[in-house]
Amino acid sequence: MSLGLRQLKLAFAIALVSFCFTPVQAQPIKSKVLPSLIFNAPPPPDDINAPGNRVGGGKRGCENMDKQLTTSKEKLLTALVPVYPFPNTELVFGLTTSSHPKFWFYVPDVTAVSTEFVLQNEAGQTVYQTPVSLPGVPGIISLSLPSTASSLEIGKRYHWYFNIYCHQQQPPVFVDGWIKRVEPNALLKSQLDKATPNQRVALYATNGIWYESLTASAELHRIDPKSADWAKMLQTVGLNDIVTEPIVNCCQSL
Repeated sequence: MSLGLRQLKLAFAIALVSFCFTPVQAQPIKSKVLPSLIFNAPPPPDDINAPGNRVGGGKRGCENMDKQLTTSKEKLLTALVPVYPFPNTELVFGLTTSSHPKFWFYVPDVTAVSTEFVLQNEAGQTVYQTPVSLPGVPGIISLSLPSTASSLEIGKRYHWYFNIYCHQQQPPVFVDGWIKRVEPNALLKSQLDKATPNQRVALYATNGIWYESLTASAELHRIDPKSADWAKMLQTVGLNDIVTEPIVNCCQSL
């Protein structure tokens, strides 16, 4: 064997031994990150007879809303809630973990003589009803169930209505749907206690809790208007046309 070949083999052996005994720097363990913001819609109930209306149509006496039916540039009264396919229509349904949740609506430019929010139990009995003073400008509003109202019971469904009367002698323009209160499990409670505002939105959305995920994203949007979570939440349930609408200060129960 030539001297050059022996030197080459010796150099390779030394390099191999050096590699095997060179300590490898430990990589930091990455903390578990939350998934991208996706609303994981829970299975809808299959025993509801009145599926609801996410969008309110025009009625006689509501001239502004009647005109909106003839142009795609205008938006109608809309409840910011998920919908599910239902025979010949859609089921309006969402979950909450709150005893006194916040409800969200888009209200167009309309002259109303009166407006009310109504909450009924599954038996159709009214458990809360209040007149509402609208802000007078189109935009997204929120209505909170006040602490003075009875708490929503865990595991129970409630039927809500948001009615706008443009003429006292005519039927209202309205949206309606269902809300059910659920109890978060111990893991979700622990995660929420430690979560940042952005993580809270994602946690609620991932677990299919619509009302708190939307409210958390709205609060984040007020703090940081550049936050994309608000728009993403609306887009996940097909409310793309509402994304650019402003959130307006509202509402006062009368």
